[in-house]
Amino acid sequence: MTQFEMPSVDAVAGAAREILDTIKSDREFPEFRAASLEYSEDWQCFTGFPVVERWNLEADSAPLFEEGLRALALKAAVWGATGDDQAAEIPIAVPVDEMTHAMLAQSQLLARIAARSGVSIIHQTDQEHTDYRAGGYTHDCYRAAWGEPPARYWLDHEEVVRRRDVLAGLYQSIGMGRSGREHGITFAPAAA
Repeated sequence: MTQFEMPSVDAVAGAAREILDTIKSDREFPEFRAASLEYSEDWQCFTGFPVVERWNLEADSAPLFEEGLRALALKAAVWGATGDDQAAEIPIAVPVDEMTHAMLAQSQLLARIAARSGVSIIHQTDQEHTDYRAGGYTHDCYRAAWGEPPARYWLDHEEVVRRRDVLAGLYQSIGMGRSGREHGITFAPAAA
């Protein structure tokens, strides 16, 4: 599917608002929200959330959860209009995409909510696009649905790349190679 065949911004925005409202009104939504936010013990991402300036798990997780929901609603709206998985993988900002992973980890809850809501939740890592840019299709759809996205989380792709380079240098300075994907640390046995 080409960019020219994408559904209209207004159609996606209207459908995304409805999808979001339906998901939030589901009887299991509070449990889904709590489970997604509790994922914090496993949030050791080195290149997704940390690109947010002065990232703080406790302060940022709830607003980022809302952004993740909105991203999933936009993707579901595009899928609903096209039936095309690849078209539905619209560009999402890296921190928002990272939050959707925490949400998708609650697979049983999300699957039940989606089934009751009649919504298809779209996400496939090998097809995802984290090259979000202000002024692009995703930005236009978001703005039409909910107003201007918070720039704290909806970072342009080029800014994410720049921030990842900064992080990579800092990680390397403490022995973390490939932005936390490897290290040469040897752990001494615990003293008895």
